[in-house]
Amino acid sequence: MSRLLARESRQQVGNKRIDRRSDGRFDMNLRVSVDETMMANRANEAAMNDASGVTLEKAPSYSRHPSMYGTQLGMTDRGVNDMEQQDWTDKKVSEKPAIDKTLSLSIKPKVSDKPSAFATKVYTVGHLIFFSFFGVLARLGLQALTFYPGAPAVFTVLWANFTGTIVMGYLMEDTQLFREEWGTPTYANAVEYARRSNDEDTTADIAAAKKAHGATKKTIPLYVGLATGFCGSFTSFSSFIRDCFLALSNDLPTPLDHPSDFAANGTALVATTTTVDRNAGFSILAISAVIIITLALCVRALYIGIAAAELFQPYSPSLSFHFTHNFINPFIVFLGIVTWIIVVVLAIFPPHPEWRGIGLFALVFAPLGCLTRFYVSLYLNPWFAKFPFGTFAVNIIGTAILGVAFTVQHSANSSVIGCQVSQGIMDGFCGALTTISTWIVELTTLKKGPAYIYGSMSIGVALAMLIAIMGSVRWTVGFSDIKCVH
Repeated sequence: MSRLLARESRQQVGNKRIDRRSDGRFDMNLRVSVDETMMANRANEAAMNDASGVTLEKAPSYSRHPSMYGTQLGMTDRGVNDMEQQDWTDKKVSEKPAIDKTLSLSIKPKVSDKPSAFATKVYTVGHLIFFSFFGVLARLGLQALTFYPGAPAVFTVLWANFTGTIVMGYLMEDTQLFREEWGTPTYANAVEYARRSNDEDTTADIAAAKKAHGATKKTIPLYVGLATGFCGSFTSFSSFIRDCFLALSNDLPTPLDHPSDFAANGTALVATTTTVDRNAGFSILAISAVIIITLALCVRALYIGIAAAELFQPYSPSLSFHFTHNFINPFIVFLGIVTWIIVVVLAIFPPHPEWRGIGLFALVFAPLGCLTRFYVSLYLNPWFAKFPFGTFAVNIIGTAILGVAFTVQHSANSSVIGCQVSQGIMDGFCGALTTISTWIVELTTLKKGPAYIYGSMSIGVALAMLIAIMGSVRWTVGFSDIKCVH
């Protein structure tokens, strides 16, 4: 009879078979799934965590005591009481350490005082105008410093391109200067979150936060002024291609470094552009040297800037968002506009006529070139992900304009004021319109195939245009001596 009762007590719940033994107890090896109510509660808790952005500490995980399923499985009170008398040991389930609530709450984005879209545009334009002056002046000054007797590199724009690309690399990699972004230090909070959570999956989160920080920096007016305004105007793609053509045509200016070049009173007997005839094969070597040295140094300069940013990161200061927004931005806009007005007035009424060719006209045209480059790149670069068409367009157009200005300046009919204006267009407008620093960044971020195509087309098309524009004069009537000091 007892065997018959044991067989009849065999029940089926779902797809789980439950055996009642003859002693009235359940099989201790039985594994029962969590009931639907508990699963629903856990789902609700997870949804609340996602909505609030705060991860709450999970309740401790207990062993599945059969008494909690007594009603569902139709147990008798006697069976439940018997099982409660069993010696149960809770299994310890390894859980990830709970995230501190205070930390999660502290990284919740706050409402910042981000200016309106119109104010941001005004600030951006003001920063571009202001820093374009510094970029052009830094380039002209460095070119003058590096053009000395016995200089190993006579194409002096090389050092401006090298230095400007270092600054660009530093600004790209730096995470401290604009730490507060638009009022919320998102990247800094992500790093602190990873440090305190001890989660193995936070490496990808930090990389994503750093990428987002880089994208956010590009919308900050001060960063745009430093990277696009200063570095873009400090470096010059058109001057680089001009030096390539002059090396090809044997007209590259060289410092006077021999005693026979000067008279007894120190007066130069020859011009810096005076060269002797040479075999055409040497011209190929000369242009190859200009291209290879410039590309090698500028690509390495970018990584030097990145390494410098990583090295000085613990010591780099951070700009206060409120101080930048309330004081620096309006002040730089004011300085940029006032400086441009002063430069135009000085170009009309110069203290000395030579100032026009040396730098005044270059400063007059610099903001126009910088603003043109910024907006052309802003609207055209997103067209093709594998080919930055905006940067390509401004580099080619700027190089063509430089070729025209150079040809006019070296024509026999050029006047002094015409020579100075042409020099200002080349140094100011074309120098600020074209850029090496951004071009190098794009070459290093593109994949290998698109980078080769983009770099080769940029140099090839620009050089072909100068050969057509400047070469048509150089190899027919020849260049005449310029009539102004620069």
